[in-house]
Amino acid sequence: MVQIIDKKVNLEYPLGHHLHCMIAQVPNHLRGAEKGFAIADPDRQWERVRSILDLVAAGEGNLKKLHFLMFPETHVPVDRFDEMLTVINETFRPNTVTMFGVEHVSLKAYREMLERFREDNAEAIELVDRDIDSGDVLEMPVNWCCITVKEATGKLRVFLEAKSHPFHGEEFLDKFHDLYRGRHFYLFRSRPSCFNFMVLICLDYLYRDLYSSNIKQIIDHANQLYFSTRQTLDTIFVVQCNPKPEHRAYRDVLAGFYGEYLEDTPGVRETVTVFGNTSDETRIEDVPGGNAFGTSSVVINSSHRLARVQLSEFATDDFDGAPICRLRFGTGTRLYYFNLPLHHEIDPRTTRVPLKVHTIMRPSRDGGWLKISGDEMVAGFEIGQDA
Repeated sequence: MVQIIDKKVNLEYPLGHHLHCMIAQVPNHLRGAEKGFAIADPDRQWERVRSILDLVAAGEGNLKKLHFLMFPETHVPVDRFDEMLTVINETFRPNTVTMFGVEHVSLKAYREMLERFREDNAEAIELVDRDIDSGDVLEMPVNWCCITVKEATGKLRVFLEAKSHPFHGEEFLDKFHDLYRGRHFYLFRSRPSCFNFMVLICLDYLYRDLYSSNIKQIIDHANQLYFSTRQTLDTIFVVQCNPKPEHRAYRDVLAGFYGEYLEDTPGVRETVTVFGNTSDETRIEDVPGGNAFGTSSVVINSSHRLARVQLSEFATDDFDGAPICRLRFGTGTRLYYFNLPLHHEIDPRTTRVPLKVHTIMRPSRDGGWLKISGDEMVAGFEIGQDA
């Protein structure tokens, strides 16, 4: 089973105010390689990543308020990893968390990367070393992500996670080409703001089986947090490169996560779940399947009662009758900038709008980003509540 490791981070968020998140729903172009999947055109992909980093660093408009930035799974070229960290460290504002999937590497290379950042990943190293000691696994490919936390003091902390739940394209009859299964998730506990969040990679969010499930373990851990400290799991961020983001398996897990069908779950009752996917321009060579990438989304408890809206760039729904409210974006290459809803119990007024889409951007011809035109996008769109 995956182990959940608590990590304290120094983030000073304004108490009682909502936080801001940006999903970079941008395309991947991947090809099969000896070590999992490789980025087919790493220079072009890095240019797009860098354009988003520069946009965030400039902070025009209210982007200076950005707290969380999400890139997709398997998105940043591994050769650009150090440059990515340098840009974040030198140009991003304090109290900023950046999550990004990295190109696949061997377990040996992943273990070396953990060692580079041992100060923040010591517990994870112990878990990986157990696997290494158990057999000849150093050449297995690893699908991994990085979570950088630029603390209130300006210190940059670097946390690494490996995907624990591969999809069929990442599993092979030849075990040495099979994807390594990660052994840990981090639960980040922000001080002094008492904001708690986790980052998962795509299928790590789903049930494995009825008895040993990542998501069930997360619920139990969050409940223990609630009963011991009266704090909750505020947000789960799920980075994806997912051709089936609307699969019923996600609806079933969300229904169980928010529906309290089997047990009382106060630790996750007000959790905001953010799915950040690649866009519909994504291509994975030699992997059968649809091309229905996109539809990044934000999911909250049904108690927020979001009003139903249907616009060209986003809509709200309940995911086919699940006990949730969902803000569902489109499939194109976009940057989505919105706020994370506050706990319903903290601000239960029916006149309070829990979720606002501040800005949606599309690529420009010169490699930059332009705000989507339309009256509803000029100053942000407020999604009201049902009476």
